[in-house]
Amino acid sequence: MIFSVVGLLASCGGGSSKTNSSGLSYRAFISNPLYAGTAPALQIVNAQNDSLSPATIGLSGDLTQPNMMTLSPNKRYSMVYSPTSPAIALIDNTTEALATTGSGGNTTFITLPGLADSMFIANDNATGYVAVPNAPNQNGQLPGAVFQLQLLGSTISATIPIPSAHYIAPSNDSNKILVFSDNSDAINIISPILVGTNSNPVTTVQSANLDRPVGAIFSADDSVAYIFNCGPECGGKKAGVTVMQMSDYSVGTPIPVGGATTGLLSGSVLYVAGTPPGTLCGSSTAAKNCGVLNMINTNSMSLIDSSPILITDGWHNHMELSADGQLFIGAHSCSNVNISGGEVRGCLTIYNSTAKTTVFPAFIGDVTGIAPILGRQIVYVVQNGVLNIFDTTTDQIEVQNPQPLFIGGLPFDVKYVDAPIPN
Repeated sequence: MIFSVVGLLASCGGGSSKTNSSGLSYRAFISNPLYAGTAPALQIVNAQNDSLSPATIGLSGDLTQPNMMTLSPNKRYSMVYSPTSPAIALIDNTTEALATTGSGGNTTFITLPGLADSMFIANDNATGYVAVPNAPNQNGQLPGAVFQLQLLGSTISATIPIPSAHYIAPSNDSNKILVFSDNSDAINIISPILVGTNSNPVTTVQSANLDRPVGAIFSADDSVAYIFNCGPECGGKKAGVTVMQMSDYSVGTPIPVGGATTGLLSGSVLYVAGTPPGTLCGSSTAAKNCGVLNMINTNSMSLIDSSPILITDGWHNHMELSADGQLFIGAHSCSNVNISGGEVRGCLTIYNSTAKTTVFPAFIGDVTGIAPILGRQIVYVVQNGVLNIFDTTTDQIEVQNPQPLFIGGLPFDVKYVDAPIPN
């Protein structure tokens, strides 16, 4: 069944004791700028039994509006972003507290010179990168930069000017960072090893095969990057996926898809979602416009599906795959449907990759966080300020309790921060 977590629950045990305030071994963190209606915090969920721990990670005085989060590769740290300030703080997941930073053991945060929408922690688990499209630059350069952060020292260690830098995609080994700028048909590639040296760390790639690229996924060996050409959805001409060879940065001929703003690589299958302007949904829904999901075989670089699968519209920026093949696709700014006594649907689509079916859960609003719980057939989704817990063996929504989980709160993102839960 699918549980909608809407009651304030105390932690009921589960997991061995840990040296942290919650005492839990299997946890999900939820960013909430209005915990208990007043204070910014990360709330902690017992991911073994889907109950809320009374312990929280307080952020008052550090981040006023925690929302977007990202994990370090070893899951030791969580980097949390606040658009108010704007700023970034580092959480030590082991101690469930702000990481000790700077001299004297003070906990601090990193102030950014503008709003951000894309960030990650590198493989050293101590260096962060964030793109700020409107960051001011010196010497008459156009706004925009990628910032290198020394997270354990709470400092910006380097500023890499790239006009309108909006989205960043790292290779698996973090040795290359692809940077995508608004309204651009080029890709800038950062070589972190050259940052701070006399050599230019940025290589610009231009090609007729690039059409408003906005993202990428690297192959497991980092030899190629699958580039998402946003096309008409971003003011370009044609959406598609193209392969960039990382050995010489050559860009191949794109495979046309309906839309391409986000994707996920599972084995040799590349899932790609986007919203082609003017795509009609048909008579099965009251929604006027739809997005599309395409699948590509990366061995042959050919489409698996002869025609795209209709999903919700909006700007797709979340995609996660459960262990049993349920693909969760989230968007914001979609066409909500909320008919009294009738159809309800928002920005979430669940695609069953085995049965080849789609489900549109009956919740309206933007999807701001998706987190599969490793070791369980469970996926947490934050949508429209509510945490929903999905059992992936079914695709039905069941409200367990009429009281809201986050009283006076507004949860935004969710991350599972531990090893897989044993069966």
